Amino acid sequence: MTLAKVCGSVVATAHHPSFDGRKLLIVQPVDAGGASVGDSFLAVDMVQAGPGDTVLVNREGNGNRQLLGMGPIVPIRSLIVGIVDKVAHE
Repeated sequence: MTLAKVCGSVVATAHHPSFDGRKLLIVQPVDAGGASVGDSFLAVDMVQAGPGDTVLVNREGNGNRQLLGMGPIVPIRSLIVGIVDKVAHE
């Protein structure tokens, strides 16, 4: 899982059928303190996230296929699976 902040959305008129009816967001990986780490990437939204939300992103293809209930070949690598309310530092 990757902790990330939603930066914005993507609109595409031409896309793979697997993306039909799904929202595609730009996310920026962050550390527990909220500082950016690494490059931003695209992720499919499952949880109604929006710009500014801190989210959990699953970046493992097989897990995403299982969560989406699709066949063995799905071109979705990153899937937003949760909105983070709070990060506790222990």
